[in-house]
Amino acid sequence: QVHLVESGGGLVQAGGSLRLSCATAGSIYSVDTMGWYRQAPGKQRELVASIGSGGSTNYADSVRGRFTISRDNAKNTVSLQMNSLKPEDTGVYYCNAEISPFRYWSTTEYWGQGTQVTVSS
Repeated sequence: QVHLVESGGGLVQAGGSLRLSCATAGSIYSVDTMGWYRQAPGKQRELVASIGSGGSTNYADSVRGRFTISRDNAKNTVSLQMNSLKPEDTGVYYCNAEISPFRYWSTTEYWGQGTQVTVSS
């Protein structure tokens, strides 16, 4: 069984920075795309940033230039450095990963439990 565990959320003033980390645990053969999503109150969950196994990245327009996603393929971890935070960045941030637990198995999408990020004005 595979688990994703996020850490690093919290309360920060506008203009500040936070770094989110996501660790994986369990039976893992390979990890494809990893990413971060967020869900603000009353809104749908949205993609914030993703990174492929080769390092290619994708960002939401609202965070491009402020957030940086990175991964450690040896440790199967993914991080999100968030700078110049704005109140509209507030929400629950979820780690996401496409993981194959065994050789020849197709990938399955896994989610973390979420970590709260609150940006005060």
